[in-house]
Amino acid sequence: MTKKILIVAGDGIGPEVMGEAERVLGWYKQKRGFDVTVEHELVGGCCYDKHGVAVTDATIEKAKAADAVFLGAVGGPKWDNVPYEGRPEAGLLRLRKDLELFANLRPALCFAALADASSLKREIVEGLDIMIVRELTGGVYFGEPKEITDLGNGERRGVDTQVYTTHEIRRIAEVAFDLARKRGNRVMSVEKRNVMKTGVLWYEEVAKLHAEKFADVKLDNMLADNCAMQLVRNPKQFDVIVTDNLFGDVLSDIASMLTGSLGMLPSASLGAKDANGKANAMYEPVHGSAPDIAGTGAANPIASILSLAMALRYTFDRGACADLLEKAVDAVLANGLRTGDIMQPGMTKVGTVAMGDAILKELDRLNA
Repeated sequence: MTKKILIVAGDGIGPEVMGEAERVLGWYKQKRGFDVTVEHELVGGCCYDKHGVAVTDATIEKAKAADAVFLGAVGGPKWDNVPYEGRPEAGLLRLRKDLELFANLRPALCFAALADASSLKREIVEGLDIMIVRELTGGVYFGEPKEITDLGNGERRGVDTQVYTTHEIRRIAEVAFDLARKRGNRVMSVEKRNVMKTGVLWYEEVAKLHAEKFADVKLDNMLADNCAMQLVRNPKQFDVIVTDNLFGDVLSDIASMLTGSLGMLPSASLGAKDANGKANAMYEPVHGSAPDIAGTGAANPIASILSLAMALRYTFDRGACADLLEKAVDAVLANGLRTGDIMQPGMTKVGTVAMGDAILKELDRLNA
């Protein structure tokens, strides 16, 4: 059955890096019989410029109908002064919310060739393999009230509301426990129960679920501030980290620098399976739109390409194809090719397209 992919490349370097991911997707269509159709739509600042909104209703419907959505990046200083509801990031948040993409998977994997590109010592990061599971549709980013009010005395007050329910906590924890069983069988649940009621609820509900269904998985708990410190002190102590929307946002960005660059990290955002076994899914690099290098051909496309690998694994059940792509990226890095963000002494600096060329060439070699 033909699969459907919707590409929303977005702003800044989004179209450049997604262009390379689409070239790799084309390789799989041609060389590995991956039967897929691709459609393109706008999201983010580019959509606001054309339609006055960050994502249109029509694009949302196409995203729901697709087997997977591939997103590049959104935002940039050009749209700093647009109305709050029209900001580019609103398009991304609406995609996550309307597609009910509650589970965000962010791997932090340090390729051996990039251990020296990390800001930490090689022995701290070499062999690193963490999966951060972030709850994506609840918490402080979506809680109500969310407002800025005038207090009438020259003062203003900003309010964001952190809200979680039992159902939201249990379903994200279940994703983490299931993933752990396929990895190192260890879960670290992260919250701030010492000062937050949502943290107390999180701690209690994760513990209940663990006792009921996942007693074979080792469960530990850590406060979010300590987890941030431990990620740069001893990151290899972690296997799967599960946490809420806000802490997951912060901790996954910290973890990204362990690997050498934000340009290396893919992510998957997944929904629950329906009665037919289909789950909405969106795949995107963790990096932003990098407007300072947009259009220069310098962006690192590896995170977008590895996001395709995640799609092959989690949505299209093509684990062998995902393994092949990850091996190709590993080999290219081992051969010394680097984009500017991961450049090291003695290596060969290449641009976006040249990095894509090298990965395609390596795929051909491995597939021979």
